[in-house]
Amino acid sequence: MAGNIGPGTSEKKSSESLTDIPIFSAENTQSNLKVIYYSRTFMSIIGGVVSGILGFTGFYGFVLYFLIMAITSAGLVAKAKFSVHSYFDSWNRIMLDGITGGLMSFVLFWTFAYDIVHIF
Repeated sequence: MAGNIGPGTSEKKSSESLTDIPIFSAENTQSNLKVIYYSRTFMSIIGGVVSGILGFTGFYGFVLYFLIMAITSAGLVAKAKFSVHSYFDSWNRIMLDGITGGLMSFVLFWTFAYDIVHIF
C-alpha cells in the first residue's frame, strides 16, 4: 500500500504545526482503494467457491460471506500496520468500502461451485 503524505513529514515551525491538516496524495489514495477492491473481489470469489463446495445454502452462505469480509478487513488493517489514517482518510474506507460490490461475485461463484459439486 502506498502511504500518504501526513502532517509530520514536512518540516514546519512549531507555531505552524497547530494548524496542520493531513495531506493525502490522490494517486496513492486511488492505488490503496484499488488494493481494497481487488482484495475484496478475490476473497469473494474464493469464499463463493468454498461455500459452494461445502454445500452451504441460504442464510449460512451469506454468513460465510460476511465472515470472510470481516477477515479481509482485519487483514487489510494489519497490512496497513494498524495505522489506517496514514493510508486512508477514514476507517470506513478500509472496513466497509466494497463489501456489497463483492457480493455479486460471491453469489455467482457460490452457485457455480454448488451446481458443479452437488447437482451434476
